[in-house]
Amino acid sequence: MTKINESALSHLRKDKILRKIIDSTPLFPRVKKESIYHSLLGSIVSQQLSTKAAATIHQRFLDLYDGKPHPELVIDTQHDALRAVGLSNQKAQYVKNVATFFLDKPMDRKYWNKLDDDAIIQELSSIKGIGKWTVQMTLMFTLDRPNVFPIDDLIIRNSVIHYYGIDAKAPDLIQQLHKVADKWMPYRSYACYYFWAAKDNLK
Repeated sequence: MTKINESALSHLRKDKILRKIIDSTPLFPRVKKESIYHSLLGSIVSQQLSTKAAATIHQRFLDLYDGKPHPELVIDTQHDALRAVGLSNQKAQYVKNVATFFLDKPMDRKYWNKLDDDAIIQELSSIKGIGKWTVQMTLMFTLDRPNVFPIDDLIIRNSVIHYYGIDAKAPDLIQQLHKVADKWMPYRSYACYYFWAAKDNLK
C-alpha cells in the first residue's frame, strides 16, 4: 500500500466526501521511476495501449538497448528498428525527440528538484509528443510532487463530477473542478491517488 503521511490524510479528511473515499479505499502500490527521461520514454510507449500490451512493447524497446536506452543510442536507432518492436511512426519519432532533448540535459533528480511544477511542465511539454498530462504524471510518480491536479485525466475529472454532483456540461466546469480541488491543497496529488484507486465505483 502507498504510504501517505498523517498530516496530509488529516487535511484531506476535512473534506467529508473525500473522507469516505479514503476510509473505504486501499491505495495501490505505486511504482516509482527514478529518472524523468525513462519515465517519459515509458509514457510515450504506453500511450493508448492496454496495460499488458504496453508492458510487452516497453520491454521490447528496452531490449534493444540491454535495458539502458541512453539518449545517444535511441537517437542512432533506425526508424524501422523502433517500428519493429511495436512503436507507431509517431511514437518512434517521439522517443527520439525525448532522447534529443535529454542529450544535453541533466537526467538526475537534483536538477529537476530545484524547479517548481509549472517550470517543469513548461520545459518538458516543449518536447513534441509530450503533453501536459504526461508531465503531470511524471511530477506525481517520479518526482513525488504532492500538489498536482491533472484536470485533463478522465478518471480524475469524472470522479470529481460524480462525487461532488457537478454538471458535466456546465459552462464553468473547469472552475468548479478547481474550486473543489483547491480545498485539498497542498496535497492534491494524494487525493488523486484515492480517486484512481476508487475508479471502479464510477461504473
